[in-house]
Parts: sequence; structure tokens; C-alpha cells
Amino acid sequence: MKFKAPKWLAAAPMAAVLALTLAACGGGTSASSSPTDALKGSDQQSTDKYTTASVTPLDKIDTSKLGLITPGVIKVGTLSDAPPNIFIDNKGNFTGYDNELLKAMAAKLGLKVEFASTKFQSLLAQVANKQFDMGSSSISTTDARRQTVGFTNGYDFGYMAIVTKQGASVKSFDDLKQGVRIGVVQGTVQDDFVTNTLKLDPVRFPDYNTVYANVKSGQIDAWVAPSQQAEGAVKPGDGTTIAQKKVNTQNFTAYAVAKDNTALTNALNSALDAVIADGTWSKLTAQWYPDRPTIKEQTPDGWKPGSKAVQVPATK
Repeated sequence: MKFKAPKWLAAAPMAAVLALTLAACGGGTSASSSPTDALKGSDQQSTDKYTTASVTPLDKIDTSKLGLITPGVIKVGTLSDAPPNIFIDNKGNFTGYDNELLKAMAAKLGLKVEFASTKFQSLLAQVANKQFDMGSSSISTTDARRQTVGFTNGYDFGYMAIVTKQGASVKSFDDLKQGVRIGVVQGTVQDDFVTNTLKLDPVRFPDYNTVYANVKSGQIDAWVAPSQQAEGAVKPGDGTTIAQKKVNTQNFTAYAVAKDNTALTNALNSALDAVIADGTWSKLTAQWYPDRPTIKEQTPDGWKPGSKAVQVPATK
């Protein structure tokens, strides 16, 4: 496949050009050559459509029958560069909201967790092929993705954000039009949103660090991002800003599991309800999302995590 660089890349640093070339040529889910509309039908999708009515009691779960690659250990594919959700800290440990919540869930089941870093555009296929028992990557659940993997009940909802340089002409989603250089991470819901909903041709990057670096350098005009990753990336003095963000509770965030491993999905759902009921979910949400200190911010528009049966306890 030949890659013809646009004129604006002429002065780009070689590392950025290489990253753009790799992203455009694709790999894994190749959103650049044949994007699928992951958001199709999301406006009509109700979270109730997929949320389970209840869960199996924890003491009724046989952890020896969860189809794990290694008995007693959940092998998890995750990312290394997407704070505050999924990243590696300065001590080399996998952490972040999604991964700390998963650790708490695994503890309820008496299981260990083993993380491995991968790229988002490869993650769902790797879960489907059982290279990992599950995926933890702030994954928006869509009908298109459900054709590849199964999902747990939701543990988070999503915001979509626009990141620009300070003073940029792009101020909102309405400003994303033909001629605007829009960056996305390949294979994400944001890629599908720009490609299939806005009908524009984004510049696709392999990871969050690279797309953000290109916002800072001015190589792209805007980054359409998950707001959690946008907030984790934008730092004082970077010369960047989050121009706008929109809430989306229709496609909740969940953990990915192989479609035929319902035993593991059911066990994770039970563990999720347990950490919601004992207050761990609310505590971690407030810790990792300082703008969500209370139940009101943690459960917008009537959304709530876990099964339909579990209740989120009031914050103290």
C-alpha cells in the first residue's frame, strides 16, 4: 500500500511521519481501509438492552470452570498510555481506574490478575482469539464490537472530547468540517464517529501519546478523544485545551471477554456488583475522576453501573 503524505506533513518530524504512516497503513482492525460504523444505532440503544437483570451470588461461582488460560489467573490485555483509565505508573505497574477496579473485582473472586500491554486496534481480536482472557481498555460497547467479543455489564459511561491548541479556531464539535485536520486513535469509537457520522477523513494514529503530541506541535487541528484520556493528557503549560466534551451514556464502558466464555463474563458481572454494593466502585470513581465526587456526577442521566438489581450506595 502506498502512502501519499498530505502537504501539511512536509515539515513534520520524522517520528510523527512514521507514526502516521503506520496508522494509515493499518493493522489489526484496519479502520483506515474499511471503517465500520461502530456508532450505528447507538442513539436508539438502551443500556437496559444488554444489562443483566441480576447476577449469580459470588459463593455460587466455581472459579475452576471459568475457561482461564492459566487457572487462578485472569490474563488481561490493556494499554500503557491512556491515563487515568489504563496506564503504567512510574514504578512499572499497570494501574488506572479500569485496572484498579478490575483488581478489586478479581479479589472478590479470589483470582490473581496478570496484565500485558497491547494496542487498542488489536485488543478485541486478541480477546476473541483467546490470547487474553479479557480486555481492559475503557471500551465503549457497541453493536459492531459485540459481533467480535462479549462484554460485562457496564462500569463506566463515556464522554467524547475535542482537544486543540489554546486559541485554535476549532471550539466545538460543530467546527469539525472538511479541511480541519482531525486526529483519532485508529480503531476507536472516535475514529468511527469522525469517519462515519461526520463523514470526514481523519488522520489515524496508533496510540494516544502520538496523537496528543501532534496536537501540541500543530500538525493536526483537533483530536477527537475519549474525555478521560483527554483529561489525562492535557497538562498545564502544554498550550492545549479541552474545547468541548459531550456525555454519552448509551454505549457504556465494559470489559471485553470472548463471546463463548459466558462463565467468565457471568463471574465478572457478579464481582462488579459486589464492588458496587460495598462502595468500592464509588470510592475508585471519585479517586480517579475528581470531577465525579458524588453519586450525582457518577450516575448521570439515570445511568448506573452493574446489573439492574444492584444499588449504588450513597456516598458519605
